[in-house]
Order: sequence, then C-alpha cells, then structure tokens
Amino acid sequence: MASEEKAHHRRAHYAGKYPKKYEEKYKERDPEKYADTVEHVIEKGSTPAGMHLPICVEEILQFFEIRPGQQGIDATLGYGGHTLEILKQLNGEGHLYALDIDPIESEKTKERLRGQGYEEEILTVLHQNFADVDQVVQTYGPMDFVLADLGVSSMQIDDPARGFSYKADAPLDLRMNPEAGETAAERLKEMSKEEFIGMLKENADEPYAKEIADAVFSYRKKGGETRTTTDLKKRIEDALLFLPEKERADAVKKSCQRTFQALRIDVNDEYESLYAFLSKLPDALKLGGKVAILSFHSGEDRLVKKAFKDGYKDGTYREISKEVIRPTPAECRRNPRAGSAKLRWAVKA
Repeated sequence: MASEEKAHHRRAHYAGKYPKKYEEKYKERDPEKYADTVEHVIEKGSTPAGMHLPICVEEILQFFEIRPGQQGIDATLGYGGHTLEILKQLNGEGHLYALDIDPIESEKTKERLRGQGYEEEILTVLHQNFADVDQVVQTYGPMDFVLADLGVSSMQIDDPARGFSYKADAPLDLRMNPEAGETAAERLKEMSKEEFIGMLKENADEPYAKEIADAVFSYRKKGGETRTTTDLKKRIEDALLFLPEKERADAVKKSCQRTFQALRIDVNDEYESLYAFLSKLPDALKLGGKVAILSFHSGEDRLVKKAFKDGYKDGTYREISKEVIRPTPAECRRNPRAGSAKLRWAVKA
C-alpha cells in the first residue's frame, strides 16, 4: 500500500538574536529604555550605535567654572553630551545656545534634550555653522564661555547612509548637512589628480597620497567612477597591493581612515570654517570669557594652537593653555574614540 508522501517543510533559518541593520538598533531608537545594555557596551570600550560619548567633560567643566546665570555657546551640538553637562551646571538659570549644521542629528538631539526638561527658556538650538558665531553674538550678546568639539559625531559615522565610513557600502556623501553642497563623490569627480594628492597630504598627512591618486585616476581613465564608500575603499586596496601582505591590511585601514577624513574636511570646508570661527572668537566673548576647543587631527590642532598663541602675544587673550590637554588613559579605555582628542583653551583679556 502506497503511503502518502509528506510535504517537505524547510526549517526556518535562524536569523540571530540581535538586529543587523543600523535603523533597527535599539540604542539609536531608545537609549534610555535600554540604559543597562548601553552601559554594558560602553564598559566594554565600545560606543553604542547612534550615540556619541562626550570627551574631556571633566576637564572642560573644570576650566569653564560655569555658574548659574551665565550664557554660553556649544558651537557643535552633535549628540548633546557636552550640552547636557553644561545645562546641569547652569541649573535652570542663564542660557545656552547650541549650533549644528546637521539638520538630521540636531533635531534628534533637541527633542531628546527637550524630553529631559530643557526647554527654550534655557536652551536654544540653532541650525548654523559655527563659523557664523558672530551672527549669534549680534543677536544675543557676548558670551561667558564658548565650546567647540571639532570631531565628527559618532552618529554620523555609525549611520551607513551618511557615507562617512568605509566599513559599510553607501553613497560617498560625507556632507555634514546632506541638504546642501556637493557630495564627496561629486567633488572627487571634478578634482584633478594634483588637487587630490594635495588634499590627501594637507588634510590627512596621507603617506601614500600619490599611490592612492594613481589608483583612483587610473580607474577613472578606464571609464570607472568612484561613487560609493566601497568603490573608494577598493581603489585604496588596489593602490597598496605593493605592500607586503602582513602589513597590507593595517595600512589599508589607516589609509581609508585618512582618505575619508581628507575628503570630509574638503567637502565641508572645515578648515575655512575653523579659520572663520577662530577669527571671530574674541568678539564673541565677554571680558574674561573662556573658550575651549577639542580637535582630533594635527591640521586642526595647529590652527587652534597658532590662533591662541597669536592672540596671547597681541593681548587678545590674557591666558592660554601652555600644553595640549589629552584625555586620561581611563577615558580612552572607556571610549576609544577619545584617543586622538586634543584640548586647548584661552581666556579673553
């Protein structure tokens, strides 16, 4: 007697316990709800996706000596970590003006801070470049303190769609404000080879600038376009094939980091914005007003150091930090992204 054949049902593939896509990650969607898990990620020395850990908070607050009733500027709002700590010091009196040109992240941060009770009477969030600090002062008057954190925010790096990282395939964008200006892909398409080499050297001290440019422009000559983060990473890999295999992986990683940094600086006119900010700073401060600036690579730090030294010599600043201030080893262990941070400060005469 023939038995009826049972239909075969394939066992469902185990999809894993944790979300794979950035937009599904709970840390970005509801960090307060999952505070314990977020803290566990931080304790392991990682930055939770979609979050940014503020750097040198204690050093900055110790220098500012903020008192209730003062007013100041956080020139680079980002995730709002520094902003939140400053607001706590103000204790409901005075005012903080927070600037950011990223319309996506600044809106998220504003809502998060509003949810913690920091309404318009104590915190004003402005969609402006920190280069326009003079416009803020024209409206609201000179400040007791100004803070600028020049680093790219972790939220931007971690979101693949923004194109800030070579670790995920995405359009090669790199704009802080995705609603304005050219993308990195567009900028790269119109550059000459000499411009590209110069940009890599000036913005990132890239030792393999010529080799990377040769690979990018050889590919372009054959009709290829570098439109995505993966495209650019592949060109860098091709450029460094001459290196011994045991050295190559680490060299590619570092050159990717430097190349993406160089393009980001170029696309967002970061040096020009920093020049403008530094030149306008003295008029943004009250007498005795304080400024603290966190930088993350040598080019930025050189500009800050020179501006403060020149200001001290001509009497604009009565005091400046004699040496660069670095995050403590404990902070770097807790937040590896703090490793390259450099803090300098000045006090207006």
